[in-house]
Amino acid sequence: MTTNIRLRRIAISLIGAAVITLIAGSHSQTAGQTVSGSIAGGKAARGKQVRATVYLNLPGGLHANSNRPGSEYAIPTTVRVSASGLRIGPVNYPRGVNRKFGFSDKPINVYEGRVPFTFSVTVPAGYRSSTLNVNVTVRYQACTNEVCYSPASKQITLTARVE
Repeated sequence: MTTNIRLRRIAISLIGAAVITLIAGSHSQTAGQTVSGSIAGGKAARGKQVRATVYLNLPGGLHANSNRPGSEYAIPTTVRVSASGLRIGPVNYPRGVNRKFGFSDKPINVYEGRVPFTFSVTVPAGYRSSTLNVNVTVRYQACTNEVCYSPASKQITLTARVE
């Protein structure tokens, strides 16, 4: 009896270690994604429109569903932009790449690598501040060829000097 109890405790310890390793491994798979961006080289003029670009950077081995993945079960990538006192144009989503995966009968449209999203920012002529701040949230679901991770959101603030 004592040997069986000891073997059960060892088995439970090994299973626990395997689960911790699995969780840590999946975290390291998704930890490398970043979001970056800029507004027209950091400068904007009152009464003018400038272009802003946000990048979702996906390390090798990962992809994210595009904004229009073509599958009702795939969570699309979305970019939300907000700013006080500025006019923000619609986000332009790039075309993704159609990829066939073993878990799907038809291809899914995905993003890979460094993915740019652009939009316009119009600074009103009467804008009083010497800087502008644009808040951006990118929501996406990172996947490998075999598994998709929980959806994630990354937030950044883009700034520019107003001249």
